[in-house]
Amino acid sequence: MDSGIECTLSKFANDTKLCSGVNTLEGRDPIQRDEDRQACVMKLYKARVKVLQMGDVQSPAQVQAGW
Repeated sequence: MDSGIECTLSKFANDTKLCSGVNTLEGRDPIQRDEDRQACVMKLYKARVKVLQMGDVQSPAQVQAGW
């Protein structure tokens, strides 16, 4: 990998931001794989949260707070 390529991945509860500089076509492939992987993780997380909300009688505020 080129030493001039920098990448920052910042994750929040509902927001993932990928900031990077790529100066070659080959340099974008690893970044795209990371982005695809994060998308899969987020889909699994959202599915899990939906199951918890449907199967639990707690209010949405309690579910978000982790109670």
